[in-house]
Amino acid sequence: MTTTKKKTTRSKASTSTRKSATPIPDLPTNPFVFEVLELASKQRSNAKKVEILKKYEHNSLKSIFIWNFDESVISLLPEGDVPYGDAEDQSVYSGSLSQNIQREADGGESATGQDLDGRGKTSLRREWQNLYHYVQGGNSSLNNIRREMMFINLLRGLHPREAEVVILIKDGRLSSKYKISFENVKEAYPDIQWGGRS
Repeated sequence: MTTTKKKTTRSKASTSTRKSATPIPDLPTNPFVFEVLELASKQRSNAKKVEILKKYEHNSLKSIFIWNFDESVISLLPEGDVPYGDAEDQSVYSGSLSQNIQREADGGESATGQDLDGRGKTSLRREWQNLYHYVQGGNSSLNNIRREMMFINLLRGLHPREAEVVILIKDGRLSSKYKISFENVKEAYPDIQWGGRS
């Protein structure tokens, strides 16, 4: 009698592993607006950008997005660089306030007297309710000179990176620095009603 060996074939267990979704990094409690914008901007997928915007939802973020993206919001500030208020500052430091804030935000020397770490400075989280002064329909009792001086003082009081965000939104140029689209914002904040503001 001959015996035949049975061939058994084992199926190899699947060894491929799925990449787990990387968790969203945690920002400090009450993060600066620029921190949320930078974190969202670094994400590759639109879904991640929306997830971050939802996670760190705050009225300050919504207000800057409205000013930047809503075409019915009309800025009452001149377009372009923000000049210094007094002639002494202009002779001591070269460039406009916008350029000096940009230099500070990039880690250069402080030409506006602001600390890069933000000590003693305020944030958009605290100041967002005052942004109405700078758009049409906000505070019509201000004349242009007073409004522009208030704006310069706001910028000087903010952390340099927060001031940079305000300079970008006044001209609707937030997307030139941060890779966050209008579609990302609409998806993250469906409660915002667009249009009809001026």
